[in-house]
Amino acid sequence: MGVSFYLVLMFIRQKRNKSGSISVQIIDKSSGTYQVKKTIGSSKNLVRVNELVKEAELYIEIITGQGSFDFTLGDDQHFYHSVYDSIDKIKLVGPELVLGAIYDQIGFNAIEDELFRHLVITRLVYPVSKLKTLDYLLKHKGVVYEKDKIYRYLDKLHHSQIQRVQEISYQHTVKILGGIPHVVFYDVTTLYFEAEDEDDLRKAGFSKDGKHKNPQIVLGLLVSFDGYPLDYTIFEGNTFEGHTMIPALETFKRRYQLDRLVVVADAGLMSNKNLTYLVVKGYEFIIGARIKNETEELKKQILGFQLNDGDSVVLPKENSTRLIIGYSEKRAKNDAFNRDKGLKRLEKQLSKAKLSKKHLNNRGYNKYLKLEGDIKITIDYDKYHSDGNWDGLKGYLTNTTLTKEQIIDHYKHLWTIEKTFRISKTDLRIRPIYHYKRKRIEAHICIAFAACKLYKELERQLKLKRSQYSVIKLLDILKTIYGIEMTLPQTGQKKLMIIEKDPEQKHVMKLFTEN
Repeated sequence: MGVSFYLVLMFIRQKRNKSGSISVQIIDKSSGTYQVKKTIGSSKNLVRVNELVKEAELYIEIITGQGSFDFTLGDDQHFYHSVYDSIDKIKLVGPELVLGAIYDQIGFNAIEDELFRHLVITRLVYPVSKLKTLDYLLKHKGVVYEKDKIYRYLDKLHHSQIQRVQEISYQHTVKILGGIPHVVFYDVTTLYFEAEDEDDLRKAGFSKDGKHKNPQIVLGLLVSFDGYPLDYTIFEGNTFEGHTMIPALETFKRRYQLDRLVVVADAGLMSNKNLTYLVVKGYEFIIGARIKNETEELKKQILGFQLNDGDSVVLPKENSTRLIIGYSEKRAKNDAFNRDKGLKRLEKQLSKAKLSKKHLNNRGYNKYLKLEGDIKITIDYDKYHSDGNWDGLKGYLTNTTLTKEQIIDHYKHLWTIEKTFRISKTDLRIRPIYHYKRKRIEAHICIAFAACKLYKELERQLKLKRSQYSVIKLLDILKTIYGIEMTLPQTGQKKLMIIEKDPEQKHVMKLFTEN
């Protein structure tokens, strides 16, 4: 049962020391005299001082927040005459209790270094540079690492642990999918660096982030259904994305000794050479087709179909491939909207005389521009309207024996890899990258890959538990769950008491920590 106690008149004092730092102390005058009961910490940095004050406020709230407090910890029942004297530390525990448990379930705890655990979990909770990560670990978890140690560990991770991390992630995905994934989804993205200097890996190239002046690397990613990350490959920053898929597939197939693979990818990653190679090597594929680039005869045939929403047709192609044409009213509305939006942008630029000959290319909606005479630029409205005939039509090229419905359905799952990239870039802030040594760049990508795997597994478990929380919402709640580390005065045994103050915190802890 709980034991009652009463604490009064506790307040926070900020005291400037001779060195110029400000000490944040908890003062107790319940006995009639001012008595320093605990010094939270000291700093010359005002931002840090404010954080110490908040920690002190939390400390006082925990101690004085209720008249009756249950100190039944395990098998021990103690009445603390001075509760605050028994407290060793107040620290953030929510992320470790939930994310740490999932980290172990995936199998990442087989990586012997505790620092890897901290770097991966912190990448979800507080995705910043490695140096700021050290500051976060110190302030919120009481974990101390020197800067040089983190860099030495990145070297070790690159030298001996990256492949192990990839294998752990793959085996866990096999487990949750109930078997080896024979259908994989491939796409690429670019990751830029803040530094301007190029080298053998970091090179300027076409940037999907719009950072064309920054050196970058190209990252190829393979995922399974539902976007679970399977493998990744790093390429030089000026590598054409169409040249990345074959090496990535070959590495993945060789590493896990896979006999059969069906790869699903966007049209931009395909060339006739790639398609020929896939056929020769025994790969099956489902590729987005560039139906507007087909022969005039085939294009006329495609436009001659009177397809309703959800209808599809199959057209035979060379080398035992098939072209599936599908129609969607939703896609048609979206295509029409985007065409109209592009036209209005061109009309606005033309009205302001902001278009010149340099704007004439075949990218995007600039294809609707044409020259009249030597200098006059106009909009080709005939081409704009003729393009509307293709609204809602989508082509899929395949050499599989799957039904047309299965092919279209498989291709629809390609959006999951785009979501995975979005998670990596936005939520995990994988870029910009601040490292410049290749081995540390590769170690950084490995940490982000493991964090992405952890994110996706958390997302999966939330769905299984039928929770209404998104991953982001859950992470926000975890960052508010603190715990008190105590040393029991009679036994010297250390105990952790979790602070669950509001319904959301209690719900999350019940969701993930109770059987």
